[in-house]
Amino acid sequence: MRLFLLTALTMCAFAANSILNRLAIDSGASDPAGFAIIRVLAGALVLTVLVALRGGSIPVLDRRRVVGAGSLSLYMIGFSVAYLTLDAGLGALILFGVVQITMFAIGAMTGSAPTLRQILGAGIALGGLAFVLWPAGTVQVDPTGAGLMTAAGVGWAIYSIAGRSEPDALSGTAANFIMALPVTGFALFLLGSNWQMSPLGYGLAALSGGVTSGLGYALWYRVVPQLSPAVAAIVQLSVPVIAIAAGVILLAEMASLRLLLGAGFVLGGIALAVLRRNRG
Repeated sequence: MRLFLLTALTMCAFAANSILNRLAIDSGASDPAGFAIIRVLAGALVLTVLVALRGGSIPVLDRRRVVGAGSLSLYMIGFSVAYLTLDAGLGALILFGVVQITMFAIGAMTGSAPTLRQILGAGIALGGLAFVLWPAGTVQVDPTGAGLMTAAGVGWAIYSIAGRSEPDALSGTAANFIMALPVTGFALFLLGSNWQMSPLGYGLAALSGGVTSGLGYALWYRVVPQLSPAVAAIVQLSVPVIAIAAGVILLAEMASLRLLLGAGFVLGGIALAVLRRNRG
């Protein structure tokens, strides 16, 4: 039960990231690249303070940073730039689909291959997401945006897997954010950030970075060693559903029949994949 609650809290933090990002970008309070840079900066600052208050050290020169900070940077850069040319719903489908495939593949290569029931559950959940998120009308996929979102999905999958071997979730996450900051900032400026940030944009990005990203990712690194790669991948399919539900509750968005049916398939697929059947 404790693992379930911590995992659910982590997924809620991830969903809150999505909502904060939407609030900032859709309102024009921030451009995607500027939001990402402030997000990483705020996460690095908050986590550093927490590690210092705990009397710990931050292993910035540990060899784990090559994978941890590198994959975090890949995710942040790909995710931020992809949404400049990619439909949000289609982008989410690409991201979560790639995360599933990559984490399943890594699990299979490391002796934790997904079961048939897990593959079936993931397929049902992804189908539910596609039903909810598929864009209306003619779908035009920008190849550059799709490629960047694919890279973001691979980055996040590797970042999640890397957490399974992180000895200290908080200090490891702090080190990843610190090392990812210059890489992410330099790459986003190189790719052309307009840096259009209002006070509201700064506030939303700081909240996302310091709380729902920094603390959320640290909690994820605490939880993910207790999950198999397949389960860790599948539970993340709940994030868009949580974000949509929060949008209905907090932003007065419409809860359509299509949304309810799709969410039911997502949650049903996740349940099929992760719940153990009692044998009696």
